[in-house]
Amino acid sequence: MKHHRLAAVILCTIVLTFAALVVCAADHDNKSAEFRNQFIKDFQRTGLNTTPGDAMMLRILVESSGAKRGVEVGSASGFGAINMGIAFERNGGHLDTLEIDPRWAKETRANVRKMGLEESVTCIEGDALETLPTIEGPVDFVFIDAVKSDYLKYLKLIEPKLKPGAVVVGDNVIRSARAMRDFLDYIQHSPDYDTVIIRASMEKNDGMSVSYKIR
Repeated sequence: MKHHRLAAVILCTIVLTFAALVVCAADHDNKSAEFRNQFIKDFQRTGLNTTPGDAMMLRILVESSGAKRGVEVGSASGFGAINMGIAFERNGGHLDTLEIDPRWAKETRANVRKMGLEESVTCIEGDALETLPTIEGPVDFVFIDAVKSDYLKYLKLIEPKLKPGAVVVGDNVIRSARAMRDFLDYIQHSPDYDTVIIRASMEKNDGMSVSYKIR
């Protein structure tokens, strides 16, 4: 009888310990989500960062498309990267964000680390025209937000690595349309893409091109 009571006590202890661990894990996740939301809300954005509305649109596009391998051209301080990083984390994927300015690259890495997204986001320092060829494919999501006159060059460098069904997003395509006319002409008229211009935010009175790679 003593053995039965001892076994019952041990079993009860195990069950209670497991339950406590589950509660602690759930509490940690909730705190993590709360911290991330507050970090994004308090983020000190500059004119180079995407707006909150555009960043959320990017996150939704990544997650809803099920993208696993993403590339961002132009990190600035990483506001777009951390928003997309949340979606890539949920998808079990990874984002490489490319930044030419060492100071911005350092800040992006710091913000990625603060958000706990190191396993989902990597900041690569250097000129994207030189680092894009080093990116391993296949790639299924691209966000371009760097030198406007070079948009088509960026796309052409990554295009051979794009898989069918990939999503390509270009930022500032309304206010900077003249500077990227070759990119817009290509992405809007190529039979390989379906493209639409959207405005997810009116903060900058601008918009993004969203393209689906058909083949």
